[in-house]
Amino acid sequence: MVWANAREDSGLYALLRLESDTGAAGIAEGTLKDTWSGVSPRSLAAALEDFLVPRIRTLDLSSEAALAAALAGIPENRLAKGMIETACWTMRAVQAGAPLWKLWGSRAEREVVWTVTRQAPERMAAEAADACARYGFRSLKVKGGQGVETDLRAIAEIRAAVGDAIALTVDANSHYAAEDAADYVARLAAAGVSLAEDPCPLRPDARFARLQAQSPIPILVDREASLAPDAALFLERGARAISTKPGRVGLAEARRAAALAKSCGAQTTVGIYGETALGTLVNLQLDCPLPAEQTFFLMLKAQVSRLVPEIREGRIRLPDLADLSQLVDWEAVRRFAA
Repeated sequence: MVWANAREDSGLYALLRLESDTGAAGIAEGTLKDTWSGVSPRSLAAALEDFLVPRIRTLDLSSEAALAAALAGIPENRLAKGMIETACWTMRAVQAGAPLWKLWGSRAEREVVWTVTRQAPERMAAEAADACARYGFRSLKVKGGQGVETDLRAIAEIRAAVGDAIALTVDANSHYAAEDAADYVARLAAAGVSLAEDPCPLRPDARFARLQAQSPIPILVDREASLAPDAALFLERGARAISTKPGRVGLAEARRAAALAKSCGAQTTVGIYGETALGTLVNLQLDCPLPAEQTFFLMLKAQVSRLVPEIREGRIRLPDLADLSQLVDWEAVRRFAA
């Protein structure tokens, strides 16, 4: 797998299980990549064991506010704190006896997209056509940043391969210079693209406000807006779309960012964080109006979840299950951890 900032042939994950004094269990998955989360298995375990879990051990974990206040006193450690908050939300669902998605007043189905990775345009078109034919995707996320003309040729070939009904988002991973972004986004829009994600390095400043104001399509802010306070700064500058990252910052923080966006009339998506099937089923408890990017699990050759989501007509149906810890195949966990 070739990412914008890494190359790998396997994935490294952490699994956190918390259990309350009533026996209710909550779980969370963390994706461990040097260039994404900035933690290793040892550093994550040390943060959890040395000062984060001891700080919450005597708390009433049914209170989101109490947990947030306890964790706020610890700087950094965003992945570890997010995993704790996610595990506590999944634990609250067990206590309530209802799936978390239902507890949050959501529906069970999630529309999802396939991410078409950087390759020669003809290969990208073939991948897109195969994914749409196999899983019925109605939206695609196309990785850009190969040069403007190459990106546009890829879009044209993908469009010819999948038809006009498929919505396209182009994610350039901040590849282009800020002074070139307005022209790039305008050309994407003219090519039929619906969203432009991180076309250049983005900051919540006057330049971003001008870029979004001039753009015929929403700029989807990803890299710099996963925390709710950062999302708020972009929303104040006119952002129309925010990518939430529960896999990076936890369900609670992602939900806060999504609520801020909704209050400003902006849209959100559940962004990709290289989740396994287990992480997908946990993080998709959060419902956002834009199709979710949680399909990376299809690339993995093995799982630690007893249930691997099926994608039909571009949708995943979440299980009607309150206790997500029941999904964990602990024998597989032990085998991979050995």
